[in-house]
Order: sequence, then structure tokens, then C-alpha cells
Amino acid sequence: MNEITIEAGRGERQYWRDLWRYRELFYFLAWRDILVRYKQTVIGVAWGVLRPLLTVAILSFVFGKMGRMVPEQYPTVLFIFCGLLPWQFFATAFAESGNSLVSNSGMISKVYFPRLVVPVSSVITSMVDFTISGLIMAGFMIYYGYVPGSQILFLPLLVVLAFATAFGGGLWISALMVRYRDFRYIVPFVVQLGLYISPVAYDVSRVPEQWRLAFSLNPMVGVISGFRWAVLGHPNVYWPSVYISVATVTVIIVSGIWYFRKTERTFADVI
Repeated sequence: MNEITIEAGRGERQYWRDLWRYRELFYFLAWRDILVRYKQTVIGVAWGVLRPLLTVAILSFVFGKMGRMVPEQYPTVLFIFCGLLPWQFFATAFAESGNSLVSNSGMISKVYFPRLVVPVSSVITSMVDFTISGLIMAGFMIYYGYVPGSQILFLPLLVVLAFATAFGGGLWISALMVRYRDFRYIVPFVVQLGLYISPVAYDVSRVPEQWRLAFSLNPMVGVISGFRWAVLGHPNVYWPSVYISVATVTVIIVSGIWYFRKTERTFADVI
């Protein structure tokens, strides 16, 4: 009987070299996920347009018209869209990367490759929806005649921060979900709850001042506040939340890589 050996883990130096050697696998997995998401669907790419539009419409009605939580100097739709865009990217990437290892269990249990490729490629896939939504938001900015100021130059850095937040969280959840499958039920709840404890449809100034530091421990608070400031030049951006987000995301990524690498050797056996 032939014995099949699946190499997992490897030494740190060799592992990071393997990530570069297997770089084409990033593109392959991301492209495959994009095709699966849009190819055999009823409305296809149109869902990438309808989803943000419907969400913005609902949030605008609830928080803008009924709750009156949107500052009057900004169009309600544009204000909410600036918060929804980074949040939707994070929520999609976080959920997809969290479930990525289990979804690719067949490949993981048969061949060796750096498992870190799988959650990263899932985050990359979510950039497609982010780009589509970004184009829609640009259309609203043209419609309202809103021209961003020089602070728009900081937008790429905030997109990187949103990517890093989804990547760090995805590392933890994907590794935990291999061993504890009940996390598949926890993730949707966390995403749903996070929509309301993140300033997607309201301003950070609405949070009582004594609670803002604790509120900013949610890394998406700084991402969304900074993103809204970069696009709209929002005068009430709470800068400590941005600094806290950078520090929190750094801790999440470092600890996430540590835990992922620690448990990676057992993935093929457990999954």
C-alpha cells in the first residue's frame, strides 16, 4: 500500500518562501471564487449592485428619516454609503475567509501548500464587490456634485486598513472553524451585530464621550470614521479611534498568524 504524506507547517523561513513560490495559487483561488459567486446565479453581477443600493435605502430610511442621526450638512445617502462601503467589504471578507478552510477541505487534505493562501485569497475576492460598490458611490458623488478634498489621498491607506482588519479576523475564525464548526453560526451573528455597533449609519459624535474609547476598540470604528473623513472631509472624525484601530488590527494580525501557524499542522487531520 502506498503511503501519502502531506507536509504541513514547515519551518518559518521555508514557509514564507513557499508563500512566494505558491503566489499563483492566490490568483487561481480568487478567480475560482469569483466565477463560482457570479457564474451560476440568477442575477449574477447585478447582485453586487443591488445589495449596496438596497442596504443604503433601508439604512437611509431608518437612521436618516426616522432616527435623524445623519448630520444635516451631508446628503443622507452619501453619508451612509461612505460608512457602508468599508463595512460591507469587511463583513463579506470576514465571513468568506472564516469559512475558506472548511470550503477547501478536499484540497487541504490531499496536497501541501501554505494554508495561509486560502483565507488571503478569500479577502482578495471580496475586493470585487468593494470595487463595484465604490463605483456606485462615485456615481452618487457626481449626482450630488460632491468633490472630495485633498484628504482623499489617505483613502488607499484606509482601504489597506480595512483589508488588514478582515485578514486578521479571518485568520482567527478560519483556524477556529476547522476544529469548532459551531463558529459557522457565530460569524453571521457577529457580522449582524457589528453593523449596529459600528458607525455605518450614524456619526461617532452620537456616542457619549465617556464611552468613545471603549467604542473604538471595535477596529471598524476607526476604519469607517477615517474612510468617511477621506471622502467627505467629515469635521467630527474621532482620531483616537483611527489610532486604536491601527494598534488593534496589528495585534489581531500578529496573534492571528501565530495561532494559524500553531494549528496549521493539524488542519489536514481535523478537517
